[in-house]
Amino acid sequence: MTDHRDLPGPRGAGQDDEARVPATPAVPGEVSAADLATLTDQLGREPRGVVGVAARCVCGRPTVVRTAPRLPDGTPFPTTFYLTHPRAVAAVSTLEASGVMRDMTQRLADDPELAAQHRRAHEAYLRSRAELGDVPEIAGISAGGMPGRVKCLHVLVGHALAAGPGVNPLGDEALALLADHWRPDVCTC
Repeated sequence: MTDHRDLPGPRGAGQDDEARVPATPAVPGEVSAADLATLTDQLGREPRGVVGVAARCVCGRPTVVRTAPRLPDGTPFPTTFYLTHPRAVAAVSTLEASGVMRDMTQRLADDPELAAQHRRAHEAYLRSRAELGDVPEIAGISAGGMPGRVKCLHVLVGHALAAGPGVNPLGDEALALLADHWRPDVCTC
């Protein structure tokens, strides 16, 4: 996952960076031309393989995109849910740097129930990707280290935001840990 900390998010004049706005459900949907323009700004490059917006900021901008399992150039791409919101990406990068992934992976080894929940998240991820097509090269591979470890919190957070609470327990946990730095119910675009 690319580090997007220094990519600006556009804001209207007079808007407070920490303005609280009511949470709205993340409704998957088609990607518009305006979404693609926002994604280009967020990523600093043209987005590839985007088939929809899986979660949005409360202001309406993309936060997580849903990507095809095979990119237009033919490359297999296992990351179905890709976190794009620059502030969210930066907050998750900071959390990753704190060593939390190592601790989560150890907990998976020590806690059979958490490991079972993580496996169910992996299976849910695979089902979501299968809806978009079959790519034999990545069959059985989800993303983020699932099901046996935690390799990328960006993936787990993206999945948690796209699927909603209760589907990806470690993604939900990471969102809770991020609450002082970034929250999906507060616009920081």
